[in-house]
Amino acid sequence: MPELELKTLLEKQNKAFAEFKEANDLRLKALESKGSVDPLLEEKVDKANAAITEIGKQMSEIEKKMNRPGGVGKGSDRPEVDEHKQAFGSFLRKGREDGLRDLEKKALNITTDEDGGYAVPTELDTEILQLMRNESPMRRVCLVRSIGGAEYKKLVNLGGSTSGWVDEDDARPETVSPKLAAITPYMGEIYSNPAATQQMLDDVFFNAEQWLSDEVAVEFAEEENLAFLSGNGTKKPKGILAYTAVSTADATRAFGQLQYKETASETAVTGDELIDLVYLLRSKYRNGAAWMMNSLSLASVRKLTDSVSGQYLWAPGLQAGQPSQLLGYAVEENEDMADIATGVVSVMFGNFKRGYMIVDRMGTRTLRDPYTNKPYVNFYTTKRVGGMLTDSLAIKLLKQK
Repeated sequence: MPELELKTLLEKQNKAFAEFKEANDLRLKALESKGSVDPLLEEKVDKANAAITEIGKQMSEIEKKMNRPGGVGKGSDRPEVDEHKQAFGSFLRKGREDGLRDLEKKALNITTDEDGGYAVPTELDTEILQLMRNESPMRRVCLVRSIGGAEYKKLVNLGGSTSGWVDEDDARPETVSPKLAAITPYMGEIYSNPAATQQMLDDVFFNAEQWLSDEVAVEFAEEENLAFLSGNGTKKPKGILAYTAVSTADATRAFGQLQYKETASETAVTGDELIDLVYLLRSKYRNGAAWMMNSLSLASVRKLTDSVSGQYLWAPGLQAGQPSQLLGYAVEENEDMADIATGVVSVMFGNFKRGYMIVDRMGTRTLRDPYTNKPYVNFYTTKRVGGMLTDSLAIKLLKQK
């Protein structure tokens, strides 16, 4: 059972962390007293560190499977939706259209102009989004909204309002109103083009809808995750790291610019620098905040201890399904983040739900192509998606010197 597997892995993780701490404590003492470390001890630390990382990955995979949505064969309480799903399954297997366009309208699917493709049924579209969330760190931590129209605007408060004190019978002159700005997401169309043989599609034991959702979700998630992090906004979302970053404090920094803290070292991060990054973030944003870095950076950070108490800054999750924590905040591993190296942003900390919004245009579309790549049938699948920074005060960057 997955729950028992998670419990076993959690016990292994705690044991591996205890071994890691013991070896790393000896390493730190050797550095302090001798200025060097026995290579065998260094190897022992790295081995224990790698074991923690590997166990964490295994736990993450099990949790993804446990969070997986149910199969697509379930019925709904709307006959037109079930009819559309059944017709779409026939379209995938045999290429039969059977009035799909009219069925889409009955099922109230929101689609783009007709181009030979067909709307993925709502339930299957939702499942693809859920699978993508499991695969994409950015979708797990950022705010996600689905829209029906071609455009979306969000009003943000830039501040600037004033007030004053008055006595009971004093006049109340008009005060300055706050400034508002409308921001729009950078949109783009993402596509995937999985292929299956007709023989596979003919097989009654082959669930074409489930196969399509699995294939598309993985491809979309990998491409999207990188775009939400560092996309340039041209034909794709504009990622967090593509916005201007300056060292200026919140009070004087322009809206839409992120604040970074520079490290003292080009190739390392210290515990004090991580603590400073936490307190660069205003207290109202810290509730729900999280760290983001890749696994190699996390392996380095895992060795850090508090300079006063000697306590480790990183701690494993105490229960199954609970993320590991750094300075009391959850850690989200994102392999698209850069390794710790000269001049790059290696670590982010912030309230990503308040800081960045992912926008999905409702309606994934699929075009069946049995001609281009015989004997394979290709399923050209597209979706409109966008992203934008919504609050530049909510995310802080740690940039290597």
